[in-house]
Amino acid sequence: MCEQQRFLLTVAYDGANYSGWQRQANAFSIQQAMEEALARVFGQSIRTVASSRTDAGVHALGQRVAFNVATPIPLQKIQMVINNFLPNDIAVTEVKIVPPMFNPRLDAREKIYHYVIYNYPYPNPFTRDTSLFYPRRLDFKKMARAAGYFVGWHDFEAFRSQGTDYRSTVREIFACGLEKDTQRWAAINKSCDKPCGDETGAAYNGIITFYIRGNGFLYNMVRIMAGTLIAVGRGKIAPTDIPGIIASKDRSKAGETAPPQGLTLVEVKY
Repeated sequence: MCEQQRFLLTVAYDGANYSGWQRQANAFSIQQAMEEALARVFGQSIRTVASSRTDAGVHALGQRVAFNVATPIPLQKIQMVINNFLPNDIAVTEVKIVPPMFNPRLDAREKIYHYVIYNYPYPNPFTRDTSLFYPRRLDFKKMARAAGYFVGWHDFEAFRSQGTDYRSTVREIFACGLEKDTQRWAAINKSCDKPCGDETGAAYNGIITFYIRGNGFLYNMVRIMAGTLIAVGRGKIAPTDIPGIIASKDRSKAGETAPPQGLTLVEVKY
């Protein structure tokens, strides 16, 4: 008889058609799709624990999902078998065995997210579910400068939405910054190898990616940071205002919460 083991999956998904990771009574979630697939694979009800409860419309490249089961299926075949029962917008990219008490959320030491902004005057149907379409010009240099102020140990009370209680709102950001993805821009817009200008001759940035790496994140923290950087790019907030906003612990002083479709959980490290 097989012994029960604890498995850890790395899961990628397009969150556009789901209510988020966590099971909900009145909507279809990624957790529900995953647990239904696991039940079909292993012939029993499976409960999963994930590293992050991504919201509706948010994506993942490296969500981590743990569960316990006793199975005769060889480890090297489990990934293929699970993927056979998953919808085509969810995929298991890695499977391994972990210690019985391993918790993918509590044991995480580092999480990496990115938020993508499609900064161009006209929308693109191929990026609508994976980026925020923002048709106004943004000052990329000011946004990049502002992002640097997030690095370090800070109380990020001003950068979280209400709805979740925390023992502490202090988090450490190891690194963050912005990049212009010129290669991807050129692939999407083959008529030009750099972002085109508007009628005034001012250039748009094309695809802007905000990367952030930290030991943990509060509810909607990355999306509020992204919204704040957009406000900086529009000239509504100065880059040097960021330390004061952090110190204020006042949510009203930060920018709007950016929409979910631009956000992706890239990786979780242990």
